Order: sequence, then structure tokens, then C-alpha cells
Amino acid sequence: MRRFATERAKRLLVGSFRSSPPMFSVPLCSSASAAAAAMDSAASPVALDTINQKVLKCEYAVRGEIVTHAQRLQQELQSKPGSHPFEEILYCNIGNPQSLGQQPITFFREVLALCDHPPLLDKSETHALFSADAIARAWQILDAIPGGATGAYSHSQGIKGLRDTIADGIAARDGFPANPDDIFLTDGASPGVHMMMQLLIRSEKDGILCPIPQYPLYSASIALHGGSLVPYYLNESTGWGLEISELQKQLEDARSKGITVRSLVVINPGNPTGQVLAEENQKEIVEFCKNERLVLLADEVYQENIYVDDKKFNSFKKIARSMGYGDEDLPLVSFQSVSKGYYGECGKRGGYMEVTGFSAEVREQIYKVASVNLCSNISGQILASLVMNPPKVGDESYESFDAEKTGILSSLARRAKALEDAFNGLEEVTCNKAEGAMYLFPRLHLPKKAIEAAKAVKAAPDAFYARRLLDATGIVVVPGSGFGQVPGTWHVRCTILPHEDKIPAIISRLKAFHEAFMEEFRD
Repeated sequence: MRRFATERAKRLLVGSFRSSPPMFSVPLCSSASAAAAAMDSAASPVALDTINQKVLKCEYAVRGEIVTHAQRLQQELQSKPGSHPFEEILYCNIGNPQSLGQQPITFFREVLALCDHPPLLDKSETHALFSADAIARAWQILDAIPGGATGAYSHSQGIKGLRDTIADGIAARDGFPANPDDIFLTDGASPGVHMMMQLLIRSEKDGILCPIPQYPLYSASIALHGGSLVPYYLNESTGWGLEISELQKQLEDARSKGITVRSLVVINPGNPTGQVLAEENQKEIVEFCKNERLVLLADEVYQENIYVDDKKFNSFKKIARSMGYGDEDLPLVSFQSVSKGYYGECGKRGGYMEVTGFSAEVREQIYKVASVNLCSNISGQILASLVMNPPKVGDESYESFDAEKTGILSSLARRAKALEDAFNGLEEVTCNKAEGAMYLFPRLHLPKKAIEAAKAVKAAPDAFYARRLLDATGIVVVPGSGFGQVPGTWHVRCTILPHEDKIPAIISRLKAFHEAFMEEFRD
């Protein structure tokens, strides 16, 4: 049954590429977009030169031009098998685990199914098909939902009983209490980020300190809300280290230009860089934000994805509380999502932000913004509560749950190591260890001839490399230029998510392509 469901899902996925346009497209050539703008302006009252210019400034490379081209190739492979030197497109561009074959956690899906169709709970057959603890959890959740209706609107912060569960999970994780009134359930972490940008950015004179490389959600949301991105560079030579001296330098430079820096974004574990912050480094960051009166925006959606024995995840809230700092000392917003970790429920759109250190008056404004969107989806809310309160020792589902979780995380660790070794084995490529998250961000030391060839087609050198890689192998990666990087350096981001059985073939294709590419453009 599971094999049938998986194969059917693959066929549906292929079909979805035919009908779904990308969210944002980053063109390789500006002349094409200029011509399109001219035609658009002549034909319609809504044209590129008349829409909100903040939208034009917004770019999201993860679903940009390379991915659009990959979708075209996918269609060609379907309509004309054998038309390309590969049989399938391997999407290594985005952290979308289930699209690449990862199975959902059984307990989570059992609870969701029962909550969405409560009559199942009254059928005798249900006890043979569903675990006892899933049935009990479904009753518990339905009792917390007014009317037991998962199709109804909820409180704009999320269902109170689910927020209680999440607060208990945070407290168990950190060893410090959490208040359910501080929790805002959201459709994934992204809406929470947008809400905070809406709150903090008043004009282009307001700046947000963001890591470079960074997840493009931040640069895109800052652009959409009219603020200024203040970059701080992670140190690639020290494993993408975050240095306080760099934060101080960029903060002072921004202030000298009249920019009021409002907050610091930290992504831990890192995206696209995969590093996990050490506890002492986190303490330095908390102290920096406290001293400089900055809101700390902690993107912690990969907290379950740790692959090395000498690192562990610590939330910034835990760090701040362990230093003796309370709400009055540090405004802190922590983001979590059901899309990552071992669960990978991207399409369910569940997540939350925990908002601490804000006055009651400001919290009312955050609630007002949340209420404009009514509420996040109920399935996502339920999943967020399950993620923060999974089966425990003694529960009927615990052994199968633990086997699924351990199997997924162990496989991800093996895939990360295999791809890391593969990149480091390529000529003029260096790749830091993936300590966590779902990505590798190898550096390409490209020949001058390749850089000149990229300039000739008005493409960034890493975008040129990524396009050539796609056309030759069907492997989709994201150019590092879409995440930001030290000027004059070039990278690509590659997920570790393809099924483990496919990793050897990916490595083989990658190696053959890279050897041919370097030979073609050798100086």
C-alpha cells in the first residue's frame, strides 16, 4: 500500500510542475525583462513600471530561473522521453523532503486523519487500524477545538489547547517555563518572519542585520516591506563562523549611514551553510543584542537536524534564560516549523513563533496583524503541537515513531557526509562540513574562462555553472549568488534530501560533469 502511495505521489508531483508557476523568477538576462516590461506597459494598465517597485526588488532564488528551466525540462522528458542525456530531474534546490520520497511520520498522520474525520473515532474497526495513543491524542485535540471542527476558523494566535501543548514542549526542551500567550501559530515560519518585518520596518532607514549567505526569505521580506538589509558575513574559513567583531563592524557602518538597525537575524542551524552555533557563541550574540538594544530574530526551524556528535542545538531562549536574562532584558522571537526536522511536512504549512520581551501594547499590535489573516490552517496547528509533543516512552506508538525518526535522521547524516566528501573530491571545489540543516554550500573556484563565458551571457558565474549542470545531468542546485556571498566568491546550494539510493548516481553525474566543465574552461 505504501509503495503504491509513493509511486502515485511521484506521478502527481510530475503533473504539478506542469501547472504551477514559480513564485518568483530571477532572470539571467535583464534585456528580456525590459522588453517584456515595454510590451506589458503598452497592453495593460498594470505593468512592471506601474506595480509596487518593492515587489520588483524582491527575489527568491530557491524557486528562480534555474528551477523554471528545470520544470521545462521535466515537461520535455514527459512528452519526449530520451530527449535529454538524463531520465529524470533531481530537485536538489529546496528543502522539500517528502517530494523526494521521505515518508511522513505515521503517528502524526494517524492523528491528523482522525481529527479531520471524527466519525472514524466511533467505529470499532478504527482500533484495529490506528494506535491507541493516536486515538487518545485525536480525542484530546478535538476536545480543545471549539465544536471539534478542523474546518472552522480558530483564535488568531492559534487554538489555545494546542498552544498549551507547544508551551509545555518548549519548557521541556529548554528547562525554562514558556507562556502559551507568547505563542503565535503560523502557516510555516515564513508568515511569522513577515509579521515581524511589518512590525519593525518603518522605512528604508530601518535596517535588519542578516547573515550572508542567508535564506532569501529574509532579503525578500525586507525588500517587500521597504527596509534595508544590513549584511554581516559568516566566515567560511572557520566553518561559517559568526563573529561578534563582524556584527559590530556592520552595525557601526550602517549607523554611520543613518540607518537605524532594529534587529539581528540568526539562522541556527544555518541555511544554506549548515553550521551549528556553539553555546559560547550564542551567549556572545545574546549579549550583543542586549547591549545594542536589538530584537533577536532566531530562525530555529532546523533544530532537529544535527548530524555531528560534538554539536547540539540550544535555543536562544534557553541561552538567554541561562544567562539570567528575562523579558525585560531582550526582545526575542523564535521561529519553528513543521516543514523541516525529521517530519518534513512542508505542504501542511504549520509553524509558530514564540514572542518574548515585548510590551503588552506592542503585543496587541502583533495580535492585530495576526488577526488580519484570521488564523493559520488547523492541520498545521495540530502538526505543530504533535512535533512539540511526540510519542513518549511507554506509549503504544513510541517504538515505531522512534524507529522512523532515527531512520530519517541517520540517513540524512549519511547523505550529508557522502555529498560533502564528493564535493571536496572535485577539482577546485571546497565544502565545509554539514553539521546540521539540510544543505551543503560548496565553494567553486572557477577558471577565468568560465567567468568570462558567464559574463558573455549576462549570468553570474555560479548561475552559469548551475545551468550547465542542469542541462548536462538533470541535477537542480541553487546559485550561491541567490543567497549572498563574499564578492568574488562563487557557490551553489545543494540539498542532502534525494533518496539515499540515488546519492551514488548523483555523485557520479556530478563528478563527470565537473571534470568536463573544468576541462572545457581550463585557463
